[in-house]
Amino acid sequence: MLPSRIDVIIVGAGLSGLTLAYRLRNSGKSVLILEARERLGGRIETLYTPGTAPLEMGATWLGRKHTALWKLLKENGLEVFPQRQGEYAVYEADARRPAQFVRLPPNPEPSYRIRGGSSVLIESLAEAVGHDRIRLNQAVRRLTNTSEGVAITTDARSYLAETAVLTLPPELLVRTLDIDPPLPEDVGQLAVRTDTWMGQSIKFALTYPRPFWREEGSSGTFFSNAGPVVEMYDHADASDEHYALKGFVDPELYALSGSARQEAVLKQLEKAYGASVRNFTSYVDRTWRGEKNTSSPLADRLVPHQNQGHPAYRLPYWNGRLLMAGTETAAEFAGYMEGAVRGAERVARYIRSASSPRT
Repeated sequence: MLPSRIDVIIVGAGLSGLTLAYRLRNSGKSVLILEARERLGGRIETLYTPGTAPLEMGATWLGRKHTALWKLLKENGLEVFPQRQGEYAVYEADARRPAQFVRLPPNPEPSYRIRGGSSVLIESLAEAVGHDRIRLNQAVRRLTNTSEGVAITTDARSYLAETAVLTLPPELLVRTLDIDPPLPEDVGQLAVRTDTWMGQSIKFALTYPRPFWREEGSSGTFFSNAGPVVEMYDHADASDEHYALKGFVDPELYALSGSARQEAVLKQLEKAYGASVRNFTSYVDRTWRGEKNTSSPLADRLVPHQNQGHPAYRLPYWNGRLLMAGTETAAEFAGYMEGAVRGAERVARYIRSASSPRT
């Protein structure tokens, strides 16, 4: 049974929210996560189908420089494997000319993927935190600073917390949450001008019974100035037993139906790779634009990473009762999984430290 007043309520069960709860699990504080979606992970979403490669529709890659994430993976006994890139990429300069091979320069900072999919980290953190500390389908509508604590209202019920931590993208939280008293006006104006990582993205994946692109001397690495596919990579699983191609589609195609996007993708890739492209076993895509728990319909088209990592997102509000910890708040690697972990760990240190300054 939940206590009448919870020490820390975290809004959002993505990587930031789960990492924060994980770091506070032995602090002696009561912690509860409220998540609007019916699933964990937020902008991490791995699709699993038996007999196929795990398909990343959200956060996918990390590098050696992502030290906080690397440490978190190690603590949870999770492994990574290098992204297969190949020596050459297939490059399409424009729609009028055929695609060509271009040699890729040596990569001093290779990218890695999490063995089993990014969602295995989410699942591991949730298991460590305890599913009894997580409430799904709990969209927070209102936060009020009262004399007893922070009153948090969802569609289903109300909660009272000593501290509330928001892990939502800044643009989403200021447009969709009723915050009383409101955040300073300049922070609200900043938030609506802050790009939401993945907010405009469309990801797609095609699964195949065999890696025909390798067999035909090609590469799964593809770049195009013409679109609709703008970049793509070999997305085989860690054991290299199940095969897929995964990439990004021009965000302007968000209004098309899934079947129309599928045909547009296949038509383009067929020109570059030949008829084997159509021997796929499944196609899936994920349109993040307009996804109600990622960004609001009013979200502006902003320069990627615009205003992410702004110092205003790392300040405590309501005399330290209201904090922000999403990836867009991180001073470094904002918008990446590393930023999500660092943002959470910063807030965990703040909450743990009784001597932290409060304004």
